[in-house]
Amino acid sequence: MRSHNDLRGSSSTLSGAPSLTMSKPSLNNSKASLTHSRQSINDSNREGRPPTREELIAEFLDKAKFYTSLCLGTTAILSVFAFLFLIPFVVDPAISTIVADYDPIPVTCVVTDHVYAEGMRNCTWSSCREGCTTAAIRCHQLLVNYTKVAYHEWHTQPRDLDSIEWDVMDTKFLVNTEGCGYPPRVNCSEFAKQYGYSHVGEPFPCYYSRAYPEIVVARYSWDDNLKHLILSLIIPNVLFAVSIGVLSYWYCPCCDKACHKSPRVYAEKYPTKENKLLCRSDDEEDELDY
Repeated sequence: MRSHNDLRGSSSTLSGAPSLTMSKPSLNNSKASLTHSRQSINDSNREGRPPTREELIAEFLDKAKFYTSLCLGTTAILSVFAFLFLIPFVVDPAISTIVADYDPIPVTCVVTDHVYAEGMRNCTWSSCREGCTTAAIRCHQLLVNYTKVAYHEWHTQPRDLDSIEWDVMDTKFLVNTEGCGYPPRVNCSEFAKQYGYSHVGEPFPCYYSRAYPEIVVARYSWDDNLKHLILSLIIPNVLFAVSIGVLSYWYCPCCDKACHKSPRVYAEKYPTKENKLLCRSDDEEDELDY
């Protein structure tokens, strides 16, 4: 028989043993598990013993999961706002550029008129506008003639401007498909100095739309346009999908059950072919006995 001191020593030993609890993930179990790990370490410190290695690892994993979840949630929210911001500024202009179907080979253009206007009534259209969401108060209006002769051919073999037959005359000349943009990529003052004022009547390369021949732009690149469109569509959506997928796997009970469902449930629900044959043979033997 054990003595009273032995029983007391064994009970104290049992009370001092570390206890680890495993809980299934839920919608708010990250904070709860982190608090539980801290509480267990505080209890062990209160009992006068250092925390075990398992308790330290559990606390570290809980902290890592909590802060990772916070970062993923922030990433998902920012991805939504970034995609909504990119739709009017990148996606829509890129799609408009693809629909316009510009000739990738620059043709020859000549500016015929340049007007600088101020006031909303005078700025009904603009060749260049800094900002695509506000009305133009100051605007540069450039008109051009263009011929479908490639600019590199014109540059090697100059021709007389008075004798050439222009394909389209006095059409609007835009800095890009939308006719607007934001610094430093679009600077309307530099655009006007490059193509207007003292450069009226000088040939320069431009791009015309094969779908809408009256549209002529100064800048066009199929590769850059496609690259910007793909990146603006893929990056925010992939970040959002990955963040939501990881958070759903960690905190959604339905996802956890679906991922850890055992295939034996379906196997045990319906008897196999061998079990059916065994049951049938047993029934036949019982009938023969009778």
